[in-house]
Amino acid sequence: MNPEIQAYNDQQTAADQEICDLLATTIGNELTESESKIWHAHPVWFLDGNPIVGYSKQKVGWRLMFWSGADFEEERLNIVGKKFKDASIFYSSAEQINIEDLKRWLKKSKEIQWDYKNIVKRKGKLERLK
Repeated sequence: MNPEIQAYNDQQTAADQEICDLLATTIGNELTESESKIWHAHPVWFLDGNPIVGYSKQKVGWRLMFWSGADFEEERLNIVGKKFKDASIFYSSAEQINIEDLKRWLKKSKEIQWDYKNIVKRKGKLERLK
């Protein structure tokens, strides 16, 4: 695991650390070709410089967000807005994480991508990469 992300996870409570470590390990194992780092204060994984998946602490729990997840056609992923293509799920315990679902979503995250890397250059307009 990326040492920056491990340090981030280690700063959490024991229960939260269990969630973070499970997410980070699974994501790292499934997105082997990705780059990971702390970006905007939370762990994010990138493919070719494009943000793919990340997690962050919210009031309701840990938010696992897929930047292009709105197009995954997955019932359990919540789509909030219409402007961007992100979708999320929230966890309050490690037991809530369904590893098979997570692996399927990570597979889709490689197959379905919108170009967030160049969103500023395109003045907020997203284009489909894959």
